[in-house]
Amino acid sequence: MHFDTARVRASFPALDDGVAYFDGPGGSQVPREVARAVSETMSSGISNRGTVTAAEQRADRIVGDARGAVADLLGCDAGTVVFARSMTQATYDLSRALARQWGSGDEVVVTRLDHDANIRPWVAAAGSAGATVRWAGFDPATGELAVEDVRAELSERTRLVAVTGASNLLGTRPDLPPIIEEAHGVGALVYVDGVHLTPHAAISFDGLGADFFACSPYKFFGPHHGIVVARHGLLESVQPDKLLPATDEVPERFELGTLPYELLAGTTAAVDFIAGLGSSDPDRRTRVLESMRAVEEQEDRLFALLLDGLSRINEVTVHGSPKRRTPTALFSVAGHSAEHVYEHLARLGVNAPSGSFYALEAARWMGLGEAGAVRAGLAPYTNDDDVDRLLVAVTELGR
Repeated sequence: MHFDTARVRASFPALDDGVAYFDGPGGSQVPREVARAVSETMSSGISNRGTVTAAEQRADRIVGDARGAVADLLGCDAGTVVFARSMTQATYDLSRALARQWGSGDEVVVTRLDHDANIRPWVAAAGSAGATVRWAGFDPATGELAVEDVRAELSERTRLVAVTGASNLLGTRPDLPPIIEEAHGVGALVYVDGVHLTPHAAISFDGLGADFFACSPYKFFGPHHGIVVARHGLLESVQPDKLLPATDEVPERFELGTLPYELLAGTTAAVDFIAGLGSSDPDRRTRVLESMRAVEEQEDRLFALLLDGLSRINEVTVHGSPKRRTPTALFSVAGHSAEHVYEHLARLGVNAPSGSFYALEAARWMGLGEAGAVRAGLAPYTNDDDVDRLLVAVTELGR
């Protein structure tokens, strides 16, 4: 399909400010359709979910629609979609619940490539259960996490492997199927952080074979909250903390308190927006897949221009060169701190922030420290002019 960047950009009011936004890995801009869905929900009659009043029915319908939308986005069972305040909170909640099944001598594997939200909850849960944490490293030169890196840390006592679908720092996309196969081979569960992967790739959770997959709608044009989906039937075996009157049904027993209906309506609108980039096929899942393939093709083209341009600036070092990656460039400019580069770009209307972006272990592993480097991430609303502006600004600083 033809990807119409101009049409996509016209849906984002934030772009009217003339800023080139390369900070999508930290949160995307929002289309009008999503803002409208949130606003309309908050101004409509709404109450706790139920079947008697129109307000109750509206709330119930919003939740059901959102589960269905997420299922179409990720290729999973709608009945396993769990909503949370954030991916971090969802991961902490699940880690505590799963850790009840662990004991002394059990092991949990985390990777140094991951965002801290897929490391620290498992470290804490392992500590509370008396389990051991094993760390899988990665190649600091290329940013690659190989299946061998994870395999080396597995044993018959491994209970869970936490691994990223794509590094939010470097864009690295590990080859997940063989990693998942190795983990399952020793009887371990696999928890995939898909927060940075979901905005840039067509996801098929059921085809992936993982046990859990987490993502955040605000990275793919939606509101701020978190999502975790699970392998069919798995959540029935996990008992989270919950209030006594709260339902014991799955997935509701994992959702603490009243859900944010306006945010769920916005999430459905975000998925519909993504699906609207594709064909007119009546099946939303089909449209989502076609849209995301077109997004990948467009982003790959622009990313190639960005990397080529950065490579031509003598003072620039691009960190990592993974074979498969999201359109995410982490770079430094000789003679300038990462924060100074960030501020220079911002003055010119180019938003490309600096830091370690909560991927602290990865930044340390690569010798960048907590200051990290500058990150430029592409989004479907990025165009050629945005890339040119970034390259001109960095070239000016290099001089």
